[in-house]
Amino acid sequence: MDNDIGRELDWDEAVELNPSTFVLLPEGEYDFKVVKFERQRHAGSAKLPACPKAVITLEISGVNGTTQLQHNLFLHTRTQGLLSAFFISIGQGKQGETVKLDWSKVLGATGRASVDVRKYIKKDGTEAETNDIKAFLPPLRNWTAGGF
Repeated sequence: MDNDIGRELDWDEAVELNPSTFVLLPEGEYDFKVVKFERQRHAGSAKLPACPKAVITLEISGVNGTTQLQHNLFLHTRTQGLLSAFFISIGQGKQGETVKLDWSKVLGATGRASVDVRKYIKKDGTEAETNDIKAFLPPLRNWTAGGF
C-alpha cells in the first residue's frame, strides 16, 4: 500500500523536471495495464456501506497519447458484478466460475475496458472533461477460421 504523502522541498534542492500532462481519450474501447494498486477502505455513503476498496491505476494509450485513470473497486456483494468484470477482463476467470480473487496478480495485469468522457464543474466554476471507466470487457478470443 502506498501512503506516500510527499515531503517538503528545500529551496536549493535538485528536482527531476517531469511535468504532469493530462490526456483526454475519446470514448471507446482500449487495452489497459494496471500500473498501481492500493488497498483502502470506503467509509460508506448513501449508496454503499463501509467496505474495503481497491484503488487501481490503469495506463491506457490512445490516439491522443497515454494517460492514467484511477478506478475504485469496492469489495461488497452489491458491486460483485463490477469486480467480476474486472477479474474476467484481466484473465483471472470466466463467467459462471467461482474463483478466489488473486489480488497478488493485479499489478501488471492487462485487460480491455470501455472508456467514457464525463463533464464536470471544477472548483473554480469552469466546465472540464475527464475519462471514466464505463465497463471492463472480457478478453478478446482467438477465433479460428470457420467458427466460434
